[in-house]
Amino acid sequence: MSYKNYVHLSEIKTLIMIKKLLFIGFLVFSFGSLQAQSDSSHVNRELKAGIRIQKAQKLYWENGFAIDYTCSKLYDSRIHLGLSYVTSRLGSALNSNAIKQDNYIFSAAYHFRHKHSLQPIARLNLGWFYADMEDPVFNDIDNTAFLVSIDAGLYYQFDFPLTIGLTVGYNLSSGNGTSGPGTLYPIFYQMSLFYTVFKQ
Repeated sequence: MSYKNYVHLSEIKTLIMIKKLLFIGFLVFSFGSLQAQSDSSHVNRELKAGIRIQKAQKLYWENGFAIDYTCSKLYDSRIHLGLSYVTSRLGSALNSNAIKQDNYIFSAAYHFRHKHSLQPIARLNLGWFYADMEDPVFNDIDNTAFLVSIDAGLYYQFDFPLTIGLTVGYNLSSGNGTSGPGTLYPIFYQMSLFYTVFKQ
């Protein structure tokens, strides 16, 4: 396989994964919207969507998108379910030769003081990591991993439909290039900015 064909195939695979994540997000959004419009039987629901900025310690900036959903049936809205996609393609690899890597993540978070503006949170994240090494010479190097990480921090919900979150996390599935991807570093920092799509 030529280098150009290899790069093209890698880009196609990444686009397919992005489309899958966006499709899942669309389904979550559609389901939540339909439920919000129907007879909710006193079930409170909330859907937020926004951007996420992530920085691995001593490595890349990775930016992307996130969706956050909760309802009163999830332990009185203390538990939040989320989907996110963050990538160095929108961060350090934008207009540079940094490695293009993608993170596809499903998360479950517990919000303490959930009825207050300032909410401490703890979160478990599961997902898939992919690093596009581009050059076939690196085919023998691990470039994918099943993601397991935890993070904790603070979320602040303003009186208007905007929420900001700051967390520090740890990847339990980090690698060194021989065992796991070498660009999957253990410690990361996140900032999330959400807009409340609906709250009922």
